[in-house]
Parts: sequence; structure tokens; C-alpha cells
Amino acid sequence: MEAIHYEEFYTLEDYRRWEGDWELIEGRPYAMSPAPIKRHQRISLQLAMALSDALAVCENCEVYQDIDYVVAEDTVVRPDIVVECDAEDEVVAKAPEIVFEIVSPSTARRDETAKFALYEREGVPYYGLVYSEFRVVKLYRRNDEGKYIKIGDFTKETIELQMGKCTISIDCSTIWPK
Repeated sequence: MEAIHYEEFYTLEDYRRWEGDWELIEGRPYAMSPAPIKRHQRISLQLAMALSDALAVCENCEVYQDIDYVVAEDTVVRPDIVVECDAEDEVVAKAPEIVFEIVSPSTARRDETAKFALYEREGVPYYGLVYSEFRVVKLYRRNDEGKYIKIGDFTKETIELQMGKCTISIDCSTIWPK
């Protein structure tokens, strides 16, 4: 007799009752790794500060770290960094302008595949994968067909991004730990 394949399916309501740190992608729970290591934290802080400084001229955009992005009733993710413009809710409830994930060995597969596809499908204009070990930011921009195209790999270069009415510059050489 063949075993019946059964898969649990969870919702935002379930997610809100869980203890610990989780993400929920299309009804599937993913345990978050233990708290990020110091290197991850330093890069996240430096990148968030660089973005915040660059957005000082933009009145409508804010930078957030480790905030829930509620995509749907069965999908809640917690990107490392997001830039949200014209925010209306207390949580990120629409596609942010930029998402950065700081990739670790335990999150690489999810960041490079599941989240890549999710952010692309949800219309996030820019997606950056930050590889601390290699000191590189792989940056993608969503094209008119709704697909991510790679803008480039950045280590010490300055990245120019157009977000609505604002153009910002991020000097990648400032985000890496000394």
C-alpha cells in the first residue's frame, strides 16, 4: 500500500501564534537561523545606514531592518533590509522598492530560489543578494516583462538606483567590515 503524501499548510493566523523566528512561504514554515553572527549584523547595519543616508533627500521612503513583509495570507517573510516608499501600514504589506538579503550558508538556497521567485512575482523592483564572505552584492532589477535581470556584481563600486522620484547612490565600499 502506498503512503499518502500529506503536507501541512499554514496561514498568517498560524504564523502570528508561533514562538521563535519563522518565515512562511506559500503555506510552508521555515525556521529562521539562530541570531545572525556579528559580521552579518555589521553588514546589515552599514548597508541600512548607507541607504538611510542616500534617502535623506527622499521624503517618502524609509529603510527597515528585519521587518515582516506580509505578502499574502500564506506568506510572510522577514528580509534583512527593505526600502519602502509611500508606506501606509504598520507592517510592510505591499512590494517594497528594494529588498536586500544577506546570504549565509543556511539561507542561501532560500534566498537564491524561493525568495528570488517570490520577490520577482510580487513586483519588488530591486533585489540584492549580499555575500559577506566574498564582499559582493549581486543586484537584480525587475524588467518590463516582470523578470529579474542582473544589473551586476558590486564590491567597491557605487550603485545608482531609481526609485519613483528619487535617485539614490550606495557606495558598496562602505558596507564591508574592516
